Amino acid sequence: MSSRFALWLGFLAMCLGLFMAVLDIQVVASSLTTIGSALHIAPARLGWIQTGYLMAEVVSIPLTGVLTRALSLRWMFVAATLGFTLASLGCAMSTTVTMLIALRVVQGFCGGMLIPAVFTSIFVMIPKSQEILATTLAGLFAMIAPTIGPFVGGYVTQHLSWNWIFLINVLPGLLVAVVVALCVKAGTADPKILRKLDYATLVLAAIFLGSLQLLLNEAPGRHWEGAFVFTVAAVCSIAAVFGAWRALTHATPFIDLYRFRRRDFALGSALSFIFGAGLYGSTYILALFLGLVRGHTPLVIGEIMVVSGAAQLLMAPVAALLETKVDCRFLVAFGFLLFGLGLFANGLETPRSEFWGLFWPQILRGSAVMLCILPATRLALEGWGETDVADASALFNLMRNLGGAIGIAMIDTLVQTRTATHAAAIGKRLQAGDVAEARLVGLPTAMFHGHDMGPVDAFTRAIIAPMLERTALTQSLNEGWLLLAALFALALLIVPLCGAVRVSRR
Repeated sequence: MSSRFALWLGFLAMCLGLFMAVLDIQVVASSLTTIGSALHIAPARLGWIQTGYLMAEVVSIPLTGVLTRALSLRWMFVAATLGFTLASLGCAMSTTVTMLIALRVVQGFCGGMLIPAVFTSIFVMIPKSQEILATTLAGLFAMIAPTIGPFVGGYVTQHLSWNWIFLINVLPGLLVAVVVALCVKAGTADPKILRKLDYATLVLAAIFLGSLQLLLNEAPGRHWEGAFVFTVAAVCSIAAVFGAWRALTHATPFIDLYRFRRRDFALGSALSFIFGAGLYGSTYILALFLGLVRGHTPLVIGEIMVVSGAAQLLMAPVAALLETKVDCRFLVAFGFLLFGLGLFANGLETPRSEFWGLFWPQILRGSAVMLCILPATRLALEGWGETDVADASALFNLMRNLGGAIGIAMIDTLVQTRTATHAAAIGKRLQAGDVAEARLVGLPTAMFHGHDMGPVDAFTRAIIAPMLERTALTQSLNEGWLLLAALFALALLIVPLCGAVRVSRR
């Protein structure tokens, strides 16, 4: 085997690892309600399956650079791939929600290291003359994964079972680990670096993120009262304060918070956070709507959700071209406006919205993705030196994942707190004979005459109840769409505060 062939074979194997890590965020989306039914997970807690993965990535992304230097690029990637593969096998074998979420955390922790490692490999093992080709290949793998993810997840779940959306990672994962171990030679290990790692801040960050997630998911159902809520909020606050203090005072911090002193980096990171909330939050809401309200199978959910990914893939070369010719501030403003309009349009759904009613909002959001990512990245990372750009990039990208995890948690909060309120209000209006409300719920309007309906027998109540609940859930989800749209409106106020960035002429 020639060294050139081995180099590219190893790199392609790493790209496959990246593909698996990105795919595993989206492949679960179309199967969420099926997994929930199988493991008896309440709808308001389905978000844990996604947020556990994203939160773990937030912790692992900043560790990637340190572990790469400590273990070498080859062995760090092999270890992360094997961890991801074994966690995937464990997810497939899960019999309880606790077991599944715990293994999703492990999966996300390992998967979070695969993505930046691939782009690091371009600069440390690929010849300078072929870096553009390698970057294009890695970008292609990263783009195709979210495009086909929902469809793959739906197809596999419907024709096999939900367990197989995790089992499909096992053989490719083992293959990637073997090929990378044999073909990738970049870097040397320096285990002494591990002694310098700021473990205290790492633990505090994990405690903060875990308790924050627990608080956002559990407190609404407890009306933000009681000893449990107080204890979790206290742990979260203490971990945040001491973690920030440690990061600001330690010589080699786990996360360098001083980077936020640079205005454009701080503003770009804020945009990344908002974009993450919109990107992952919109996927989550749409999956809940199609599964819980429309009652679609995983395959149909995947077929509908693939529209956004297809638009993203088609728009990518256009966004890349515009990014070299247009001021980043105008481009990112247009991208956030377009995505925000898509979110707002989704916020007008009814319980009977179907493919074409969801088509154009998905087109708007999918077309805007690269317009949001590319210029925001340049706004945040322009001007960093070679020694700083990798760590700044990791911090910038983890903000996107953190935004996604918190965005999904906020949506879960709305589902828990607002659905019952909407159901009660709809019931009162139906009782009062509201014809418009009856039309919205899907009831025959002839039986409503604008006056009190009087007592409703048990049979009629049993027929109406599921329709009323679906309408109430739709209205809660619509509030989630509008909340995300409001965040994107806030982003438009952030953009003018950013400094000018030189237009690239690549």
